[in-house]
Amino acid sequence: MLFAGCEDLGALLLRDEPSLLVPTFKRSEIIGFVAGFGTTVAAVPDLIAMLKRRSSIGVNPTMAAIMGVFQILWVYYGLLITSRPVIAWNVIASVINFLSDAVYLYFLRKKADSTEGEAEA
Repeated sequence: MLFAGCEDLGALLLRDEPSLLVPTFKRSEIIGFVAGFGTTVAAVPDLIAMLKRRSSIGVNPTMAAIMGVFQILWVYYGLLITSRPVIAWNVIASVINFLSDAVYLYFLRKKADSTEGEAEA
C-alpha cells in the first residue's frame, strides 16, 4: 500500500540495463564497483599509518584477520553468483587485510628482537 502508484518509478530505478559508461557491464555492476571501492579502501589508512610509523603500536590485527577470512567467503559467493564487483573488491580487500596482518606481525617481531637486544646489553 505504501508503494501504490510507484510502479513506473520502481521500473525506472530498478531496471538493470547496460551501462552508458561501459556497455559490456550492467548498471548493477557499475554500482557494485563504486560501492565496493568504499568498503575495500576502509582498511588502507591503518596499513599506511603502520608503514609511516614503522610500528604496530595501537593497531589491533584481529579485525583485519577476521575480515580477510570472511572476504574469502565473499569471493566464493561472488563466483557462485558470477558477480564481477563482488569478486574483484573482495580479492583486493582480503589482500589488503592480510597485508595489514603481515605488516603488524613484522613490526611486532622487530620490536621483540630489539627488546631482546637491549636486554642482553
